[in-house]
Amino acid sequence: MKIKKILNNNAVIVLDDGREKIATGAGIAFNMKRNDRVIAEKIEKIFVMRENAKLEQLLSRIPEEHFTISEEIITYAENQMNTKLNEHIHLVLTDHLSFAIERAKEGIYLSNKLLHEIKILYQREFEMGLWAIKHIKERCQVEMPIDEAAFIALHLHTMKPKGGDLHQTVRQTEMIWDMVQSIKSHFMLTIEEDDISYQRLIRHLRFTLTRLSHYELHRMDEEMSVMIQRKFPLAYRCAREMAKNLERQHGIELPEQELGYIALHIERLRKNERL
Repeated sequence: MKIKKILNNNAVIVLDDGREKIATGAGIAFNMKRNDRVIAEKIEKIFVMRENAKLEQLLSRIPEEHFTISEEIITYAENQMNTKLNEHIHLVLTDHLSFAIERAKEGIYLSNKLLHEIKILYQREFEMGLWAIKHIKERCQVEMPIDEAAFIALHLHTMKPKGGDLHQTVRQTEMIWDMVQSIKSHFMLTIEEDDISYQRLIRHLRFTLTRLSHYELHRMDEEMSVMIQRKFPLAYRCAREMAKNLERQHGIELPEQELGYIALHIERLRKNERL
């Protein structure tokens, strides 16, 4: 493998069997120049991506340390999940983290309104996000807010096999946030994020939206639905109002069959609030 271009001390573009690849490793380009052969023992990763040009551009513009930190986080996540993430993660997470670190150095922090929902829906990835912000602090002495752990969690989740599209994942989580706000506003509820009833509601709303996206309805016996409406009229009315808000804000229509199940979760929240 011969060096075609040096991107930084830890990354080079090489020619291998006539193909351009990006090889990375600690000090891989130290005292090297164009057309030198890469020392095989220094190669830690080789990238053959459709987005090599974008990665090359990114590596030439950001501090080397940011790419190294990103790769360490990716390796940690892959080990924790025992799976390989989509190759796109090397580009998008590095870009995201580098920008976030530079913002933090300037004292600029972005809040994540979906923080609580992400903690519940993607708990495993969020824990990796917490490890990541701790790792960033240890490596470059930059303090990151917990909100950043949630942003990282979304990137890790959507880069898993069958993890889904980032835009769609964020949109679904925003819809869940809006649904919860509608419920809280209806009853003026104060909900603790570690409340198991709240966590069950969040998960059920995600399953509901996922089923709808696949045109799968959660059928409830009509007699059971009528019984829920009679026994928990306030919760059912809240569920209907929430459904109307969802349709108005996002164009998503919840079928009647789903409202009974959601009403049961709402009633459980109301019950806990009254205790």
